[in-house]
Amino acid sequence: MTDAVKVGFVPFSAAPRGILVVFCDDTLQFGPATGKVLGAADSLVRRAAETNQFTGKNGVTLDILAPEGLKAKRLIVMGLGKVAEIKDNDFLKLGGSAAGKLRAGKDAVTVVAELPTGAMKPDQAAAVASGLRLRAYQFDRYKTKKKEGEEAALRADVSIAVGDVAAARKAFSPSAHIVEGVITARDLVNEPPNVLFPVEFARRASQLRKLGVGVEVLDVNAMKRLGMGALLGVAQGSTQPGRMVIMRWNGGKRGDQPVAFVGKGVCFDTGGISIKGAASMEDMKGDMGGAACVVGLMHALAARKAKVNAVGAIGLVENMPDGNAQRPGDIVTSMSGQTIEIINTDAEGRLVLADVLWYVAKKFKPKFMVDLATLTGAIMVALGTEYAGLFSNNDELAERLTKVGLETGERVWRMPLGPEYDKQIDSQFADMKNTGNRNGGSITAAQFLQRFVDDTPWAHLDIAGTAMGAPKSEINHSWGSGFGVRLLERLVAEYYEAKK
Repeated sequence: MTDAVKVGFVPFSAAPRGILVVFCDDTLQFGPATGKVLGAADSLVRRAAETNQFTGKNGVTLDILAPEGLKAKRLIVMGLGKVAEIKDNDFLKLGGSAAGKLRAGKDAVTVVAELPTGAMKPDQAAAVASGLRLRAYQFDRYKTKKKEGEEAALRADVSIAVGDVAAARKAFSPSAHIVEGVITARDLVNEPPNVLFPVEFARRASQLRKLGVGVEVLDVNAMKRLGMGALLGVAQGSTQPGRMVIMRWNGGKRGDQPVAFVGKGVCFDTGGISIKGAASMEDMKGDMGGAACVVGLMHALAARKAKVNAVGAIGLVENMPDGNAQRPGDIVTSMSGQTIEIINTDAEGRLVLADVLWYVAKKFKPKFMVDLATLTGAIMVALGTEYAGLFSNNDELAERLTKVGLETGERVWRMPLGPEYDKQIDSQFADMKNTGNRNGGSITAAQFLQRFVDDTPWAHLDIAGTAMGAPKSEINHSWGSGFGVRLLERLVAEYYEAKK
């Protein structure tokens, strides 16, 4: 992991160091503090803007080397567009875009967090700082040398000049922990499968104990005693034994019902006996993106001392095709007692989730439960890689997720559920089949999961298109995105704010 960007806050009066980053609107107007920093260099900016046809459009930058009249060795002017049209989530993107313009190395950087109308609010400046750190992330721990032209890691010392240093620091404190949670999730998704197998994943999740999280790891024998035949059926084809990890953060009132999050953790998915094609199978190291998100979320909640009781549960397996692997035609019995006919061993994630969802619903009786899973290619056919699929048995929960998705930029799109789809997964030999036909594949997968939540308010997020290999954005150039951590952290925060 590379998270070597150090971010601090300084007053506007502090002398800028190294590279200077400032913001202007679509009329090339700067704030008063920025104007003082620029001084006589303001005219240089306007000449350069005219030469480069820079108009201050949102997201466009003007880069001036060795700017005359400034001690800074480089000046980056970032366009805001129309100030009235800037949304809260845009400040995160501004920070990410700024980091994207910085070259590798150990430069000092000063970012003047000011709009033409005056100083950014503390939470806006904090979002800029978060965006900088998220964009600077790079997973390079296995690189022993860099090729020519290859992007190297950014290791900058960034000072963000603000109107109120104490307020900015206070606003950034919880944001910094959320960033750490996202980075934790990204690290897990990016790790190679020979390093991050179920037992090792469970060990890393157990490190949350340092933050005060209660962690329980169930081994194969413990899961057998619970009757988790669906999860163990997937795991039985691998030499790496499966695990289930239950993480508990008790920051709320004693005895208060928790909220719960469940993650699919298939550390590598060959498809089992229904083996996948060789092309891009290496990407299946990321089939544990849901579990990675849950660990990152629990990190964020615990690190910022969230006043909430939360449960995170992850089912960890490898889906391999050895002589002990389950076969198409097998029938397994889930912890719920419901039997499942295996039609396709590559529809394994729902089997893992089935037992974990049932366990969490019955043991903890949560206020609501959200699962995340890189579950189906069908969701990418429907939504591409910009939205995660949202399925829910509770309109209020679905509406909250949609709202916080728009606020954080981790967007979700609600998909249908209905008894008509159950016909596809009815089985002649068991209570259900683990897959239907090709049409509506992401929906029938959600219908399957719904059979294991009973009356618990529940949402399923199919993150196959957003957790790994998603398009690069202003705040992420990593293969593993950490999708879901910011979304669910905001869900928890707003849920408890609304309940006050």
